[in-house]
Amino acid sequence: MYDIMCKECLTQSDIPLGRFPAASASPAIGRDEDGRMTLDPRTPVIVGVAQVTDRVADPTVARTTIEIMTDACRSAATDAGQVGAVTEVDVVAVVGGLWSYPDPGRQVATAIGAGRATTLLTGLSGTSPQRLLDHLADRISDGDLEAALMVGGEAFRSRRRARRAGVEVRRDVDTSIPAAKRYEGSLVMATSHEEARGLVEPGVFYPIVETAIRHHRGETIDGHRRRVGELWSRFNAVAVGNPHAATRTPMDSDAITVPSADNRMVSAPYTKAMMANNSVDQAGAVLLVSAARAEAFGVPRDRWIFPWVGSRADDPASPSERMELHRSPGARKAGRRALETVGLGIDDVDHLDLYACFPSSVQVCATELGLDVDAETRPLTATGGLTFAGAPHSNSVGQSLAALVGRLRDEPGTALLYANGGYLGKHAFGVYSSQPPSTGYRSVRETEVEDVAESPPRRPDPDFAGQAIVDGYTVRHDRDGQPTDAIVAALNVNGARVWGGSNDRATLKELLTRDLVGQPCELDLQGSVYL
Repeated sequence: MYDIMCKECLTQSDIPLGRFPAASASPAIGRDEDGRMTLDPRTPVIVGVAQVTDRVADPTVARTTIEIMTDACRSAATDAGQVGAVTEVDVVAVVGGLWSYPDPGRQVATAIGAGRATTLLTGLSGTSPQRLLDHLADRISDGDLEAALMVGGEAFRSRRRARRAGVEVRRDVDTSIPAAKRYEGSLVMATSHEEARGLVEPGVFYPIVETAIRHHRGETIDGHRRRVGELWSRFNAVAVGNPHAATRTPMDSDAITVPSADNRMVSAPYTKAMMANNSVDQAGAVLLVSAARAEAFGVPRDRWIFPWVGSRADDPASPSERMELHRSPGARKAGRRALETVGLGIDDVDHLDLYACFPSSVQVCATELGLDVDAETRPLTATGGLTFAGAPHSNSVGQSLAALVGRLRDEPGTALLYANGGYLGKHAFGVYSSQPPSTGYRSVRETEVEDVAESPPRRPDPDFAGQAIVDGYTVRHDRDGQPTDAIVAALNVNGARVWGGSNDRATLKELLTRDLVGQPCELDLQGSVYL
């Protein structure tokens, strides 16, 4: 143990910068023979964070993804008060994105002068930042690492604008670099049968979950619209105060939920102002180090934020196999286990950030945590969520973590961060604090979160035709706001979840004007649904 209250006790000569002996059972906090508080030098500490946002009008002069991520890494070191710290990291770990860099971490490491650093690259998932941070914190706690940069970013906004204008953007993909070592692979979201029946993107699935929530609560279509609009207006209010947010225009419940010329219906019951937004040129970075390295760097103690625990669990990747569309045993198990591990109840947490790609993901997570989203007075987001704040693909939680660190510095206490991936199939939680953990960093992996599936999974029946009960649905609209087709989830007599759809105008009108969850329908072999 080393006394963190006395910088002279932690000089470069006193602290070995290689691997520390394993001491996972040792408490993070202790007292020396003189009664002074001590801290395990392996304790992971966030000492620097940054968000970088570009809003360049001319896409031909816009920065590339590598340049934005490089800026974020340097800015995180500046936030720590140690600009040179970026050159001494052991690993540059990158959250995957919608680009073709074989090893973006290597290009960033070269740009910041961290040539000796190894690299990691995640797959595409909203859980990637929290799971990657957990992995890095665990390695630091084990003494395997002392300093790591986690970064994610996109230049999707400028690329999109360039396509619309028919111009080229600058490209800096270095194909001569070997592919990066991967941390977690590709994300399975649906079966080929589900995709063939229309389950092809999150913007279809999450509105289906919303109708299941509405029916479970016994709400009318209009009453549900007003309630969810009020929830989303609170996310908008946070984004209005967030300088990095993509949309900072104040919007009340009606402005969010009622279709208009500037806010068309996309996938009922969701308008554009209720959908995820990845059209940003943005990056976020976190500088995570051991307590020993933080002291050696001379980072002021009031900049230190401590990860306490990371937990994760998965529900079945295929929505067909889940018992209920509006519930998540995986989120319940992982979220409650994270809090129990550090001795907190949900009401004890000072700051919250619940993954907000769509309103239904927030409501499902809150339900599993025992939160009443309508009565909760704490902000449920640190950024404004994906609709209003926007975020790089897969790095929304990376941006949220940077914002939460700022909140914990300004208002010391604890924070709970939730990440969601796929079609509500992957879950990750992190607890962070302005104070060190009393028992060292804890990582709760899938094998420790037992019995995630509390009931046997449903058996898919892709060849089913016959009578079923509607379980959830959405109606897609074109860019003129006109309904085009419906996607319907239903349960057959054997309890299998089956999928179908319709483009019949009368059927679409029925689905838009009545709550038809729980009502019978007929499904033919081609997947057409008849009410």
